[in-house]
Amino acid sequence: MESSSKQLADRFREVILHGTFIANTNYRQELQGLSLSIANAKVGTLNTIATIAQHINYYVEGVLKVFDFRTLDIKDKFSFDFKPLTVQSDWDGFLNRFWNNCEQLALHFEKLNNEELDNVFVEEKYGSYLRNLEGMIEHCYYHLGQIVLLKKLALSQ
Repeated sequence: MESSSKQLADRFREVILHGTFIANTNYRQELQGLSLSIANAKVGTLNTIATIAQHINYYVEGVLKVFDFRTLDIKDKFSFDFKPLTVQSDWDGFLNRFWNNCEQLALHFEKLNNEELDNVFVEEKYGSYLRNLEGMIEHCYYHLGQIVLLKKLALSQ
C-alpha cells in the first residue's frame, strides 16, 4: 500500500506538473509555452495569470524553507507582491524555477512518515503538516481554475 506522504506528493505533482485526474489539466499544461503578453494580460481588476502563478510559487518556496530551515517566513499580505515580469525570458525562467520548486517540495512530502504528517507545522496555530500540505494542494486547485478562466478570456480578446 502506498504511504500517505507518497499520495500527497503525487497529488501535488498532479495539480502542478503532470496530472489531469481532478481538473483535466495542470499548471504546467496551462503555463508552459504561454506568452508573457497573455500571462500579463489584464482582465478587468483581476490578478493576471503571471501574478497567480507567482503567488502559488511564493507559498511553495515558503514551505520549502520550512523543510530546510524549520522557519516560516512568508506572510499572506505579501503573497501577491511581485516585481512585474517584463520580458519572455523572465517568464520562462520563473516557470523553470516554479517547476523545480514544486518537484523539490514533492520530494520533501514523500519523505514524511505518518507520525511526521501529524506533527505540528511550525506552530500549533497552523495545525499539522498533513493539514497544511492538503491545504496547499486545495489552494493550488483553486487558483488553477482561475488561471484556466483568465487564459480563455485573454485568448478571446
